[in-house]
Amino acid sequence: MTALHEYERLECTGLWRDGPEGQRREVIVSFGDATLVIAETKSGRALTHWSLPAIVRLAGSSLPARFAPAPDADEELEIDDEAMVAAIAKVHRLIEARRPHPGRLRSILLGAGLAAVLGALVFWMPGALVRHTAASLPFNKRQEIGRMALADLTRLTGIPCAAAEGQEALARLHGRLLGPETGGEIFVVPEGVDRSVALPGGIVVLSRSLVEAPDTPEVAAGEVLAADLGVAEADPLVALLGNAGLRATLTLLTTGDLPQRAVAGFGEVALQQPAPALPDKALLDRFASAGVRSSPYAWSRDPSGESVLPLIEADPFRDRTPERPVLDDTDWVALQGICGG
Repeated sequence: MTALHEYERLECTGLWRDGPEGQRREVIVSFGDATLVIAETKSGRALTHWSLPAIVRLAGSSLPARFAPAPDADEELEIDDEAMVAAIAKVHRLIEARRPHPGRLRSILLGAGLAAVLGALVFWMPGALVRHTAASLPFNKRQEIGRMALADLTRLTGIPCAAAEGQEALARLHGRLLGPETGGEIFVVPEGVDRSVALPGGIVVLSRSLVEAPDTPEVAAGEVLAADLGVAEADPLVALLGNAGLRATLTLLTTGDLPQRAVAGFGEVALQQPAPALPDKALLDRFASAGVRSSPYAWSRDPSGESVLPLIEADPFRDRTPERPVLDDTDWVALQGICGG
């Protein structure tokens, strides 16, 4: 049924004519099953039935309202009853809502596609731009940005320890573990760092406690190796640029320069960011290739040994001595005193 149940008994009077030259007659207008019934006022005899879906309202929105059974029909009906006019309009709205709208699905799909594109621009593009920028920078620029990050970090850790003999020992430790051709530097800071922090440009920052408390340089060496390995899992330059923001990243990408203010506050991020979880196999391979025992590092990480058992039991030098010591005794003593002179 097209007509609504609430209008099944709705009636009113109206003026109807059967053609342009016909005389207007007073009629009774009522809702039928799917039609508007126009009947004589005295006899009640139906004069015509108009299909509700086909009825059109002629020009004008004021009362009395004029209707026709079709756009090109000769008949015309004039109604001044507001309830009947509203009922016809409501039926038309219901019919329009139920009618298929081929373009509506296209619009919905287009809107969804645009929303997806905008979502990609908002959520994916900044991260992609940061990763692209980080991957495209040469090492010397990464090292320059790493130095800027170190300067910001020293607000929280203090100036890196700088005893001359200790710095020479650090340089030899870096060459021993990472190779002189790789670039980068190792720094020891007096406070604020629990273990180690990796910064862009191959810069590794070590806690003072790592060189003063252990009996062997292998603990500090293990932290350097783990920090260097972790860079492959979580590039610190990506974290720095993500903190700096899209505008600073675009400036770096287009001009090759990163303003110092863009690095402000990264020290807190670097200290609070947890170190990436490294697979035991990758760590053991790294220790083996560097010629460093893994068990001293493991015991320093967890004195109970429970969480680092593979690094202890599978120590590549558990039953043999590395070909070269991490540092000789003189350098080790110098490194232990780097913050005291």
